Amino acid sequence: MNFRSDNVTGVAPEILAAIAAVNQGTMPSYGADPVTERLQQRFAALFAHEVAVFPVATGTAANALALAALTPPWGVIYCHEASHVNTDECGAPEFYAGGAKLMGLPGADAKIAPEAIEARLGDRGIVHHAQPACISITEATEAGTLYRPEEIAQLSAVAQRHGLGLHMDGSRFANAVAALGCAPADLTWRAGVDVLSFGATKNGALAAEAVIFFAPAKAGDLAFRRKRSGHLFSKMRFLSAQLEAYLADDLWLRNARHANRMARRLADGVAGLPGVRLRHPTEANEIFVELPEPVIAALDRAGVGFYRWGGEASSCLRLVTAFDTRAEDVDAVVALIRHSAA
Repeated sequence: MNFRSDNVTGVAPEILAAIAAVNQGTMPSYGADPVTERLQQRFAALFAHEVAVFPVATGTAANALALAALTPPWGVIYCHEASHVNTDECGAPEFYAGGAKLMGLPGADAKIAPEAIEARLGDRGIVHHAQPACISITEATEAGTLYRPEEIAQLSAVAQRHGLGLHMDGSRFANAVAALGCAPADLTWRAGVDVLSFGATKNGALAAEAVIFFAPAKAGDLAFRRKRSGHLFSKMRFLSAQLEAYLADDLWLRNARHANRMARRLADGVAGLPGVRLRHPTEANEIFVELPEPVIAALDRAGVGFYRWGGEASSCLRLVTAFDTRAEDVDAVVALIRHSAA
């Protein structure tokens, strides 16, 4: 029973079948294949908007390349201090943006507020200081919480007022859309997002993400940046086939809804137990729960995979559910926590 991450899972059968299907015969290379060409239309239909789509293999590459397209080397990228781009990407956003500066901002439940950004914009035009360039938000956040469309629109208003780009790290974008029950457009271009890192790997793909621009002109030289980064795959059809299958018949939403349901089942099962506290609202597929050490030890002895959030001395665990999480495994963990906390 491994709840450490949604990266520990295998690949959805539908996506494996799509990879096998494009393994027959030959196709043009470097994205000139018909599968990759179809993705533009498929994503345009999904978002009800013209898009420019660039498949890549990892979320780090998607974020770094997207931010580099919006940020000059002397630019500042405003993000939450706990964001993945700030804490877990080994400086890739700064590297691919030619040395741009990430500025981590505080905010409850891993969300940044418009006023937090406004308070840091006083350096504009001063040649000695890095210049405001971009805002990056995560959907769902590192705390498993969600930005509502109106919250994104408020951040977009700040961005537009100050001439900043707005990027969304959507490694769990499917979970957010499924949880909020809104259209993908409502969380992106309609709310003012310029570019989305559209994740699939955490939700059933083998290795596939996409950089999606809602104003294709803003993609600029991303095709060259992708090549230079090593993410222009010669056999691009194997990435694109994953994304195409991911979107087909709403697989991406069906997988996300299941993961979200399992997270809610787990959160509801442990809420209110003695010594147990949910640190953040459970809004997608991540649960952050503070547990007594004897309970944590019991989980460890039972072989339950978890992640101590905040270091090995932390009593807060992150438990993540996925597209293939079994209800019986969730119930077993809940029963173990209930028994150990009694």
